[in-house]
Amino acid sequence: MIRRAFRHPADTFAFKNDTLWSYSRDPVTGRQVHLRRDPPPEYHLRCFVMARSAKQFFAHARFDSSAAPLSPAEYARRLQQVVRRNPRSQSPEAERIQFPGFPDLRRFSAAFPDLCRAELGGAWQSYVQRGHWRMIFPYTRGGQLREAKRLRTSVEADRAPVVHVFRFPALTINHALVAFALEEFRTEWRFLTYDPNVPDEVLPLVFRRQERQFSLPPNLYFIGGRVEAYEVYCGFLR
Repeated sequence: MIRRAFRHPADTFAFKNDTLWSYSRDPVTGRQVHLRRDPPPEYHLRCFVMARSAKQFFAHARFDSSAAPLSPAEYARRLQQVVRRNPRSQSPEAERIQFPGFPDLRRFSAAFPDLCRAELGGAWQSYVQRGHWRMIFPYTRGGQLREAKRLRTSVEADRAPVVHVFRFPALTINHALVAFALEEFRTEWRFLTYDPNVPDEVLPLVFRRQERQFSLPPNLYFIGGRVEAYEVYCGFLR
């Protein structure tokens, strides 16, 4: 089996998952506040769907820009095949689903954004992901250290791990990222991630080793700060 690293932006989707709410920081309390967007965005609440699908393409598909392109109907059929495969495994090169006419997922999804949106899966799949049960139980600092080590192992093995980042019970953030690289410093590990909400930028998920705590910087949907994190699509209960 050929091993390679997940590449940003080549292995990511060209379109974004949108948020149903707009977010900001209350200038008095410093807390995150949100307002429902009206009208609602057309494609939203699919961060887990997009992160999982990016991992599935990485694990089960192959692109070939030198081959003749296919019809939209045939691309749709192959899209369906990819998202039906197990995100917890990886296909041998000979068994990967072929996408001729394009060099990578980013170019393919830029050419067929509506087709991809239609076939990746519904918003409900972001809610029924089987690893969500773990979110409701508190993490100790030791528990987050174990998760950070597990995530590091997955990144170093080029498994393109999907990471569930959240705050519970407040749910000021409940999101999925794909970690693809690690920068190690004396006081922290910085996991570089693909963010379905902001696909053109690399989002750092930072684990501070002394505090044994994950954090995210401020962005369009989160005011920044501490988060809990664990890998999903990686085991029987995840």
